[in-house]
Amino acid sequence: MKVAFISLGCAKNLVNTEQMMALCRDAGHTLQEEPAGADAVVINTCGFIDSAKEEAIDTILSVAELKSAGQVGKILVTGCLTQRYRQEILDELPEVDGIMGTGSYGEIVPALAEMMAGGTPRRFADIHGMIDEFDRVLTTPGHYAYLRIAEGCDNRCAYCVIPSLRGRYRSRRMEDVLAEAKKLADAGVKECIVIAQDITRYGIDLYGERKLAALLRELCKLNFHWIRLHYLYPDEFTDELIDTIAAEDKVLPYLDIPIQHCNDKVLKAMNRRGDKAELLALFRELRARIPGLVLRTSLITGLPFEDEAAFEELCDFLREVRIERAGVFPYSPEEGTPAARMLNRVDTAEAERRAELVVDVQSRIMDDFNDSRMGTVVEVLCDGFDQQAMQFVGRSYAESPDIDGRIYFTADHEVEAGEFVPVRITGAMDGELTGQLAE
Repeated sequence: MKVAFISLGCAKNLVNTEQMMALCRDAGHTLQEEPAGADAVVINTCGFIDSAKEEAIDTILSVAELKSAGQVGKILVTGCLTQRYRQEILDELPEVDGIMGTGSYGEIVPALAEMMAGGTPRRFADIHGMIDEFDRVLTTPGHYAYLRIAEGCDNRCAYCVIPSLRGRYRSRRMEDVLAEAKKLADAGVKECIVIAQDITRYGIDLYGERKLAALLRELCKLNFHWIRLHYLYPDEFTDELIDTIAAEDKVLPYLDIPIQHCNDKVLKAMNRRGDKAELLALFRELRARIPGLVLRTSLITGLPFEDEAAFEELCDFLREVRIERAGVFPYSPEEGTPAARMLNRVDTAEAERRAELVVDVQSRIMDDFNDSRMGTVVEVLCDGFDQQAMQFVGRSYAESPDIDGRIYFTADHEVEAGEFVPVRITGAMDGELTGQLAE
């Protein structure tokens, strides 16, 4: 049959989609990019926060319109939204023909067969079980790919539903991670993006100790040019890890460390380990030991117990630490979480106002960072040619795909996607850098 996949949410979800695609391909099904004309459309959803839930429902409804017009056969919904709202989806979205949870991605082929035979698959395996090892069909450009090294989370932040959707923290065996990484490198992937809900805990459950530094040293032996790290928990850094990041040329001095807030009372209420003093000490140490470090974080405004003083403290913290990249989100209480039951709530409109103010603070910090790069020559990984801007576009080590800005540059000859080139930074355009080939 012809099967189309739609992947929503984070890069970790994308890896699951790529695995399902490989299973369908190996079963003899034809994969197609567009839903129209497909016998079955698989929508892999995110259900983390309200905006993600809305996007998932809107996507389901848009595919349902194609189904009612006879352009789509069946609809199978998988992922975090179904894990969280399995019965509600079936009750309120009759257009959906089957559902699967986050522990059942490996059952995609029999689920599709059941659905196409007229059944209504409802597959929800143990979300705390062992991680299945599957091949993938890469959907990212050929020169970069995500390498997921663990599943689930044990941090139990008070505002977060991830443990109930993805299960306890489970590391993949190092030999399995390295075997997949070798396949990626041999296939021409130049930028390996190491991901998990918390990569700093890697190995604790399997080996009784943190193994991220050891894993990175092994990854550096493969034919990658860049290795990028996403989602490091701030209190899990070790001297070995910092030394490894600083010493290995392939490991980029770009660290994504979600802190969410800096006020001690807010952090404690949110069940975040550590405090403001420890965050300040960590960032000072990282900048001192890792030359050229660029930091990314995520921040939540309007969390319970965030009064005006705590909010101002967050803004002052950002002005002091000068984190170059930040995702800023107004708090939305998620049902089933401890934070949703807390009384010291901030009005939604106020949380959104504070988020806008933090974005303003961060915009000035980013502008200063961009200004500091004017006239410098940076190594850029070309992502291709932008027909609208009529320029080549790419990223330096300071820009992760899809979440950070890009660098637009001119050249007097063709630059291929996946090629590394030196670019002199000459300007900025709507927060994104511009330059010209420096060869």
